[in-house]
Amino acid sequence: MQLNLEFATSAGTITLLTIVTTRWETLKLSGFRILTFLISVFLSWIFFRNIQSDWLAYGLFTFLIVAILEWLGWKATISVNSVIGTHFLTTHDFGFHSIVNEFMLVMIGISLAILLNLIQDNGSQKSRIIRNMRYAESELKRILEKLAAYLFNETIEGNVWDDIIKLENDLETYTDMAYEYQNNTFQSHPSYYIHYFEMRTKQCNVLHNLHYEMKRIRSLPKQAQIVGEYIIYLKDYVEEMNDPVKQIHRLEQVFEEMKEEDLPKDREEFENRAKLYHVLMDLEEFLIFKRRFIESLDERQRKIYWKEDRKIKSNL
Repeated sequence: MQLNLEFATSAGTITLLTIVTTRWETLKLSGFRILTFLISVFLSWIFFRNIQSDWLAYGLFTFLIVAILEWLGWKATISVNSVIGTHFLTTHDFGFHSIVNEFMLVMIGISLAILLNLIQDNGSQKSRIIRNMRYAESELKRILEKLAAYLFNETIEGNVWDDIIKLENDLETYTDMAYEYQNNTFQSHPSYYIHYFEMRTKQCNVLHNLHYEMKRIRSLPKQAQIVGEYIIYLKDYVEEMNDPVKQIHRLEQVFEEMKEEDLPKDREEFENRAKLYHVLMDLEEFLIFKRRFIESLDERQRKIYWKEDRKIKSNL
């Protein structure tokens, strides 16, 4: 069946202008294209029928369509509406068949854009996200190892501040990628990746505070060894599929051990041990963020990502 449309090649232009990064964005933009089509037809009818000068009529049309769409927040639809405007300017035909012709061009263009977005494979995007998760975990482990080395009064290679800041920036990028992946699906469960990277970002912020507390300790008390050993224990459990129940319990034991230590002999030791206690509180917050993340998972996410038919490890 032939449609015999005028300006038929414009459907391809509309397709290219409608394809965006994600499926949801393409659908939203397609809806806006249909709504703004009516505005374009109305403005074309007003200006092109009543103003003899083509350049003046098209100038006023363009100015007003841009102003209206900017005000509505639909700036992305301006290009296609400009194309439609040039068609009406060329023909000066506002009959039923001419309007249907333009509407069919828009519908064919957006239909092809939606179809092309639907057939895109998200597998590689998901693989990158999973690789980013593993990388974030390995970097957190490496930072924790450096922080423990500081408490052991060992030499640390590189700058911990720089490592933490770099990881924070990476996590921001990974979170954006997770949002993009979710918007390329028509399901809610991929929000799991968004919440995962947001959780790791919060943990990274905790390490920022923890490192700051450590740097304020003027002279490391002997209790720093206890905290350092706990951090070494903790770093091996920074993994996606682990629940920090055991780590929280062991941290409570460390708190009790600290209470049983002899009282500080002077003011400086008191202050240094107080800061060390703050380090333990930061580690507790580090674990709580992971626990809250696990508790926030809905039943479907637990089944898909945590395989709850298997026994969940009680680690971090």
